Amino acid sequence: MASITEQVTIAVDAGRAWAALRDVGRAHELFAPVLVKGSLDGDVRTVTFANGMEVRELILDVDDQRRRVGYAVLNGPGMEYHHASMQVTDAGPGKCRFVWITDVHPGSVVANIAPLVTQGTQALKKNLEAGAMAAAQ
Repeated sequence: MASITEQVTIAVDAGRAWAALRDVGRAHELFAPVLVKGSLDGDVRTVTFANGMEVRELILDVDDQRRRVGYAVLNGPGMEYHHASMQVTDAGPGKCRFVWITDVHPGSVVANIAPLVTQGTQALKKNLEAGAMAAAQ
C-alpha cells in the first residue's frame, strides 16, 4: 500500500470551493483539462482523463460538515485497491486549503497516479480561482 498527498492554498472562500467540490457529478468541469468527460449514475461516477483512460468511482461520502468527499476507484488499471478523499478547509478571509489523500495498492501504481493527482490539484486551483463552477453555489 502507498499514499499520495497533495495540498494547495486557493484564493477562494472555503464555502465557494466546497460548493463546487461537493457537486460530484461535475468533477470533469472542476478538474478540466485533466478530466475531459464525466457522468454520475446514482453513487457511481465515470470520468475520462485527457489521456483517454476511463475510470468508474464509487462516491462513498459527501460530508457537508467536514467539507469532505470520499471515493473509491472501481476499475483502476493495475490497482487492487484505491481510496481517496478530498477536503476543503478555511485558510482565512477569501482563501481555503484543499487536501487530496489517495491510498492505493499495490504501491507500484503510485508512479502512474501521482502525476494525475498533482495535475488535478493544480487544475482545481486554477479553475476555482478563475471562477469555474459558479453555478454550483
